[in-house]
Amino acid sequence: MADLQRQTYKAALSWYLDAGVDIALGDDPVDRTAMPALPVVEDGPAAPVAHATVAAPAAESAFIGASEARAESLKLAMAANTLDELRAAIAAFDGLSLKRTATNMVFSDGNPSAPIMVIGEAPGADEDRQGKPFVGVSGQLLDRMLASVGLNREAEDVAHAAYISNILNWRPPGNRTPSPAEIEVSLPFIERHIALVRPRLLVFAGGVSAKSLLGSGDTISRLRGTWHDYVPQTAEMRAGFTPIPAIATYHPSYLLRTPAHKRAAWADLLMLQAKARSLGVF
Repeated sequence: MADLQRQTYKAALSWYLDAGVDIALGDDPVDRTAMPALPVVEDGPAAPVAHATVAAPAAESAFIGASEARAESLKLAMAANTLDELRAAIAAFDGLSLKRTATNMVFSDGNPSAPIMVIGEAPGADEDRQGKPFVGVSGQLLDRMLASVGLNREAEDVAHAAYISNILNWRPPGNRTPSPAEIEVSLPFIERHIALVRPRLLVFAGGVSAKSLLGSGDTISRLRGTWHDYVPQTAEMRAGFTPIPAIATYHPSYLLRTPAHKRAAWADLLMLQAKARSLGVF
């Protein structure tokens, strides 16, 4: 009997992991299938119990007060004049509920003086644990992709260095795709991040990053393979901003699931290399 129970528990844990559940929010298990206890009435039949309908939490309600959260993130972003100030502002911002379920804030990695900045969508489990972007399996692939065109996030030579960040600084539970609402609230932070770094070239890794920062409804398949002029989507940040050449490509995690698209990503990297050379970056 004990062996059967262990097998049952093991199968249940495997199912949870496959579903993306990798963190417990409480120490005690909760049986959500149990029937509620009926009230005891001494005289007469038990009175019917009214059950309140609890709506499932929507991804769009990932923060408290949409307009207030957006206004606050914009205010904090605009007030940051250095990367350290921006990091502190994001850490202090309480407008995203993702902060409550994440382990660490993920700000950036690499050399902020690098001429090329890579931007993904959000941290994953490995990034959440280490507090750095692109450090898991997809990060290892990104490092190999960058190395193929002479770039390295740890390069001492600034000309061949890369700087990496994400649109969201907190991991969505289960590594789910960020909701439009979460992106909208976080956008001022990453746009200010770009403005403070002032890279020569931008690389948007994945559809979420490309569509959000380019303000486009096109798929990543349509956005990749060509150069775009990046300007902030936030109107308050456009004043005096010089457009930055940007290229979109497939996210490394997508390439791990769909290796057939690596050829297209390689073509994007060759375009990045050619552009960098034409601008005298390296």
